[in-house]
Amino acid sequence: MDWDKLRIFHAVADAGSLTHAGDSLHLSQSAVSRQIRALEESLNTTLFHRHARGLILTEQGELLFDATTSMSKRLDAASARIRDSEEEVFGQLRVTTTIGFGSLWLAPRLSALYEKYPDLNVDLMLEERVLDLPMREADVAIRMKEPSQADLIRKKLMTIRMRLYASPSYLEQNGTPELPSDLKDHRVICQNSDSAQVSAGQMLVQEIFSNEVTHSLMVNNYFGVLQAVISDLGVGVLPDYLTQDFPNLVQVVPDLESNDVPVFLAYPEELRHSRRIEAFRDFVSDEVIAYRRARRSEQA
Repeated sequence: MDWDKLRIFHAVADAGSLTHAGDSLHLSQSAVSRQIRALEESLNTTLFHRHARGLILTEQGELLFDATTSMSKRLDAASARIRDSEEEVFGQLRVTTTIGFGSLWLAPRLSALYEKYPDLNVDLMLEERVLDLPMREADVAIRMKEPSQADLIRKKLMTIRMRLYASPSYLEQNGTPELPSDLKDHRVICQNSDSAQVSAGQMLVQEIFSNEVTHSLMVNNYFGVLQAVISDLGVGVLPDYLTQDFPNLVQVVPDLESNDVPVFLAYPEELRHSRRIEAFRDFVSDEVIAYRRARRSEQA
């Protein structure tokens, strides 16, 4: 099968348009169309339904697109490994983690990474969905549980706990809840127990609402919960790693907290020797060590 035709087919299927694919490939629409027709003739099948609004893959086209997508991801991985120099760190690094951890802990610390490696470009992909590292949806992940895939290298970074926090001004105006039963007199800010989150956080939310809580604000990520808490809206369920960067947060109801949540860094086995991965792994490890030291000094 002609690799060049497959490359053109993949671009057309991805764009859903001959014109847009031609623009990305620097080919005319007619040249792209000829290549697609030639591929369809060689396979003796129809790969696209032609509609006024664009091109839609046939069942056969979907099968071929799945194959070219897998090929593209593997080629990207090979390309990344080839580009990685033994001495230099450069190029794109796709990092995935949760919205809360990525925006509240990782992003504020990236200046140290860029200062050391100015030619490294980080693509920070923040979402609760777990991206597939072996399929190259991302290069490296920081996850709130140990990855299950056997073909991943993983490193435990730290453990965190979900606890209840409020702002000093909120507590001054509304009083400080000390017992779980006191929460019925406060607005609780948290993620819905049905939303995507670590199971320990979900269980803590369920325990909190067993105390006849009637006033609440639900937010679908911890960044939003934090903004509501520092805006004096109520008592929020937040990860304890925030206390270093937001020292004014006051923990309340200390008897209510989640179990330990492990934080893991993971990347595909095939990127074991990547200098970009090594640089990012060492950067995160150094930041975690600094974070742990700061926490110990806080607790001393």
